[in-house]
Amino acid sequence: MNEEIYATKSRLIGADGEQLGIYSVNSALDMADDAGYDLVEIAPQGDPPVCKIMDYGKFKYELSQKAKMAKKNQQKIEIKEMKFRPKVDIGDYNTKKKHVLRFLAAGAKVKITIMFRGREMAYPELGRNILERLEKDLEDVAVVENMPKLEGRNMHMLIAPIKEKVVKKDSSPESVDEDTEIEESE
Repeated sequence: MNEEIYATKSRLIGADGEQLGIYSVNSALDMADDAGYDLVEIAPQGDPPVCKIMDYGKFKYELSQKAKMAKKNQQKIEIKEMKFRPKVDIGDYNTKKKHVLRFLAAGAKVKITIMFRGREMAYPELGRNILERLEKDLEDVAVVENMPKLEGRNMHMLIAPIKEKVVKKDSSPESVDEDTEIEESE
């Protein structure tokens, strides 16, 4: 930018985007200064390098605004985790299933983990049975993204909500109450 440009000649682009031709950097700096703008080197690898007359502060501001808007429009996917044991009782299973349903209704993906301890490692089919039962119970509201996989002492499965079943965060409280009544009746 400005005096930091080391080339002797440059292809100059005006403030309105029109190509002005090849000028020496000193005369291009004078033209930019007369217009009240900065001279910015856009393509230093060109032969000759390409420079543009622009308001550099405004350019940086617009870039930061574009980055903020891109970040604002970005959709963040949340992953929740629910842990089970191979010998989980029916009451605990139902409670944890309700939590999983709540996470899925909010739009989060859920990682289901079965934790094995000691001699339970000899019976991985118990954990697989729990995951299959959970998959069958949630088939109308969720889809399995990663099938059950044994890694060390834990077995993992990732489930994601079906798009039509997701409750919007800015929905009215009455619609959320209706959904929880449906979950309780199941």
